[in-house]
Amino acid sequence: MKVLIVTDAWHPQVNGVVTTLTKTRDTLQEMGHEIELITPNGFKTIPCPTYPEIRLALFPGGKVSKAIRAFGPDHLHIATEGPLGLAARAFAQRSNLAFTTAYHTRFPEYVHSRLRVPLAWTYAFLRWFHAPAAAVMAPTNSVVTDLENWNVGHPVLWPRGVDLELFSPKPPPPKEDAIPIYINVGRVAIEKNLEAFLNLDLDGEKWVVGGGPALKQLKAQYSNVRFFGPKKMSDLPELYNKADVFVFPSRTDTFGLVLLEAMACGLPVAAYPVTGPIDVIGNSEGGVLDEDLGRACQRALMIPRTKPRQHAETFSWQNASSIFAEHLVAARQDKAEYNVSDNPYKDNQGVTRAVMAARNSWSGLMFAVREESAFRQELLLACLMIPLAFWMPATDIETILMVGSVILVLIVELLNSSVEAAIDRISFSKHGLSRRAKDYGSAAVMLTIGLCAGIYAYIGMKYFL
Repeated sequence: MKVLIVTDAWHPQVNGVVTTLTKTRDTLQEMGHEIELITPNGFKTIPCPTYPEIRLALFPGGKVSKAIRAFGPDHLHIATEGPLGLAARAFAQRSNLAFTTAYHTRFPEYVHSRLRVPLAWTYAFLRWFHAPAAAVMAPTNSVVTDLENWNVGHPVLWPRGVDLELFSPKPPPPKEDAIPIYINVGRVAIEKNLEAFLNLDLDGEKWVVGGGPALKQLKAQYSNVRFFGPKKMSDLPELYNKADVFVFPSRTDTFGLVLLEAMACGLPVAAYPVTGPIDVIGNSEGGVLDEDLGRACQRALMIPRTKPRQHAETFSWQNASSIFAEHLVAARQDKAEYNVSDNPYKDNQGVTRAVMAARNSWSGLMFAVREESAFRQELLLACLMIPLAFWMPATDIETILMVGSVILVLIVELLNSSVEAAIDRISFSKHGLSRRAKDYGSAAVMLTIGLCAGIYAYIGMKYFL
């Protein structure tokens, strides 16, 4: 299959969405599929308000359209609801292409936590965005249910996986003392609810790994916490293996890939019993879910490291990517028919379309003046006939009829010339149908000239005879 994935989240961002799409791409390519991505890296971008690490593409419509057309995908998947996702959605809609979407992030809850925008407003946007999609892929059954409750698209389950080779248990180095280490890995942002972890009274060290807009503030506020900043994925297993409990205080994550990464390294999890942790940990013995996060941390310390690893081994990217591929739909239902997505001259929209149309219209007039002697003759007559219409003692309606008939002659002459140009483009050789088409156009011009002459003659005789 040729699969095109459009995403506003991509490297160098470090988050679950980027990890999911990267692993899905790599796995599908290993399965023999041809995968192409449209990401912000190929566009002029600006930083996302309140989250400068995220770059938003500027006016990507035309470039996205050309990229989709150039690749000619069998399947189109729009992964995010940002500028690139919106541009791809618009192209698919006007080109009558089927596509799928995904719901990676609790966007309404994040916007609400940052800007206090009512959830209903943002979910209304999500309903509009995902409505045309053949399927909205969600990471857990809980999220599928949430989307159904909010009436967002046609949600289906697309689970996640973990790299069990990279993330694997290794004997931790000996500690200088016996105090436990509690670790959190992920974006350092307000929606991650990190303060619920950092405010806990725990007998041990607290580590935070990751970057984000709240990092500077939290470092100043919690001097007793060790902040590592952002790390490469290849550096994470060592940190997971040094820690004793993975603490996940977020209440808004749709899944939480870091949970699987930690458990694959044998690290037990302490989290709230909410969407994400419930779906990843469930009833397994790999972690503890409790509304008292401190109590969950203490209980998680008692879990043998073999239990989380055993549970993580039930997740694989091979299975997750196969399910992703099953949800994809054919972008074009009938490839034998003409589709506007094949036409490179149908890209422009809005103001750009108006500007280009004006430019092309002017070019058409110039071609007609330079190359069509009949048009030049009729244009010369128009320069005489239109002033004559205003000079004659006619009513306003009669003047409009005379001027309109002259302009109609010019319009029909241009249409006749366009027919001749199209026929000559096909072939210069003589053919009965080619001659017939040109004669039809010539007849249309003759009738229009006769109509114009008749109007002028009738009105002239009315006032001068």
